[in-house]
Amino acid sequence: MNQATLVTDKTADDSVAITLQGSWTIGNTVPDPGQLTALANVNSITTVVFITAEDFAWDSRLLAWLMAVQRQLGSCLFDLSALPAEVGDLFRLANTVPASQVRVPGRPTLKQKCLAGIARLGDEVLGLLAFIGDMFIALGRWLIGKSTARWSDILTFCYQCGPSALAIITLQSVLVGMILGYLGVVQLRQFGAEVYVSDLVGVGMVREMGALMTGVIMSGRTGAAYAAGLGTMQVNEEIDALTTLGIPPMDNLVLPRTLALLLTMPLLCLYSNILGMVGGGFVATSMDITWLLYLHQLRDAITVTDIATGVFKGFVFALLIAMAGCRAGLECGRSSAAVGQATTRAVVTALIYLIIADAGLNILFFHLGV
Repeated sequence: MNQATLVTDKTADDSVAITLQGSWTIGNTVPDPGQLTALANVNSITTVVFITAEDFAWDSRLLAWLMAVQRQLGSCLFDLSALPAEVGDLFRLANTVPASQVRVPGRPTLKQKCLAGIARLGDEVLGLLAFIGDMFIALGRWLIGKSTARWSDILTFCYQCGPSALAIITLQSVLVGMILGYLGVVQLRQFGAEVYVSDLVGVGMVREMGALMTGVIMSGRTGAAYAAGLGTMQVNEEIDALTTLGIPPMDNLVLPRTLALLLTMPLLCLYSNILGMVGGGFVATSMDITWLLYLHQLRDAITVTDIATGVFKGFVFALLIAMAGCRAGLECGRSSAAVGQATTRAVVTALIYLIIADAGLNILFFHLGV
């Protein structure tokens, strides 16, 4: 193929004809658009007419050259009627959005970042409130017997939340009790009051550590499982299928998981409390404190109010974990990577909820004298 060349011919006072010769294709060198700029500046050209020679051939290289010429001759009109019709169509398509309207986003300022963060926080709060509202509406339908949730699903999730979690709850509860016991013995030994280590372990486990550590374990175990399961259903479009069939996902997917966690979490907290005190007892008996004295001190230190406080925390934590896991799963994207992101979001969100709720409940109990 011949090299791409052009021939200019001034046809009128304000126009010029440009004949395109040779191969205007990728891989060939094309004339510099700058020479047309000089021609227009010298001769005051306002219209450029493009025509073709017999050996003319083109591909996208020609369109790129025409766009470059247009940038050089911004005020000139282009007459492409003599070129192939496809060239004119592509040229008009490329100019549908003027270049002056294409704005490259600059680096956001500190104010813009702050405003964007506040907007995201506002959207998160609104989304959370909407999800809570839908959850309580579904719970209300279940209480009055108008929900489509099945007891078989609730019992299945109860098994997954409760008995299946006993092993990890046992391990962490005994170890936390032993940690509290060693911490108490080291400090109380300075005052000759090692016997009160049972008070520290008992009250610490029943009021705080039992519910909190169980909540942390269930966040990473059950909350993540909820997010992964619902996220996978979202990827496979199973939730869309349920909605199309008129089956409410909130009643049949979220509600059974939430009820299962609400039923099992307080029981797991009591189980954790008992094992934590047993772990603290192992430490106490290794410090010349008998089991009888340890249990006697526990009986005097722990009240029904303390036990009820821990169980109530477990109930609240269960609601927050279920809410974080189910919401992350329902809002999952449509890819496998989105399932992993939803799982991570569920765990992190649940832990944040637990910390905030625990601090708020402790402040509330303090002012109520509980």
